Amino acid sequence: MKKGIHPEYNEITVVLSDGTEFKTRSTMDPEDGVFRSEVDSKNHPFYTGNMNFQKKAGRIDRFKKRYGKD
Repeated sequence: MKKGIHPEYNEITVVLSDGTEFKTRSTMDPEDGVFRSEVDSKNHPFYTGNMNFQKKAGRIDRFKKRYGKD
């Protein structure tokens, strides 16, 4: 590899939103060596199943109301 063109590869600590920590290596350069994640699989709606799905019938009713189709 050429010298001087590759970023530093440092060990960092990743802290998830629930306080779980693990160490990994990254080219990221935080001042304190810690990356704090705000979103992870324990609180993201895709993984928790708390996504708000609009019902198909609700969309049909809204269409009929908007365009006056009964």
